[in-house]
Amino acid sequence: METSKIFIGYTIYLPIAIILTYFVSKTLFKNGKTFMIDIFKGKDDIAIATNRLFEVGFYLLNIGCALLILKIDSYRFNDTYQNLVEILSFKIGGFSMYLGLMLFLNMYLFFRGRKKSKQRQQVITQTIRPKGPQVQ
Repeated sequence: METSKIFIGYTIYLPIAIILTYFVSKTLFKNGKTFMIDIFKGKDDIAIATNRLFEVGFYLLNIGCALLILKIDSYRFNDTYQNLVEILSFKIGGFSMYLGLMLFLNMYLFFRGRKKSKQRQQVITQTIRPKGPQVQ
């Protein structure tokens, strides 16, 4: 009986982890595309390709993490549904917090890339048209 409840736990946990990863990824990278296009001004193909590569990396990291924490230890598992729900809530809650951290990390990288792009653009603009009084 114990093994079947653990299997039920796996069949509940895995779809939830995958759906959460998919939802966060689609939301992040649909909106992140705007940042990438802004960062790679005039190079939309590079911006979109970079955004897709970030998305694939996001999937690999998060699904990998979800699989790493998949195991339900049988020695901790008391053969009750209450215990199963508590273990699942701990695993799904922990994974949700991890996904939130990954979301904020990616947002930080988008904002940082945008800031660096603007700084680079200012340097280029100042090199072409220096500010201040010009001596003749």
